Amino acid sequence: MRITDLPKYKLKPQELKRIDEIIKKYKGKKGALIPILQKIQEHISFIPIEVQRKVAKTLDIPEKDVYGVVTFYSFFSMVPRGKYNIRVCLGTACFVKGSKRILDKLVKEFGIEPGQTTADRKYSLQINRCLGTCGLAPVIVVNDRFYQKVNPEKVIDIVYSCKK
Repeated sequence: MRITDLPKYKLKPQELKRIDEIIKKYKGKKGALIPILQKIQEHISFIPIEVQRKVAKTLDIPEKDVYGVVTFYSFFSMVPRGKYNIRVCLGTACFVKGSKRILDKLVKEFGIEPGQTTADRKYSLQINRCLGTCGLAPVIVVNDRFYQKVNPEKVIDIVYSCKK
């Protein structure tokens, strides 16, 4: 995905204020970049280019360094994530045990591809190459909750049960 392909999202004044507070809290501390990015993402669910630029300028580091961190680590996103962030492991053990069928069911149910978010921003779908839980394969994660030995026929019920 190119930067020009990213959806445009106008940040709300309260989001901008919170971002400024986060940056101010960590500015001047050694190793501040990743904690700043984590806190920003916790607050607005993603790290858009304009926020990356603001972080770079405030920390007096090159924009490419911030962009490099955001694009290197899979837990950072440059597109808004849904209220329910669904991650499907496609590592070898999970794949062999049916995670591709799980992914296909989710794609069909929500009408989005991996890396996308539903228009109502309720659900986003991601793939991971390994979640480090191979003995529990296949695994999905909804927000921070792990689901193990997931049956492809029941994955939709699992996701909807998270709303309760």
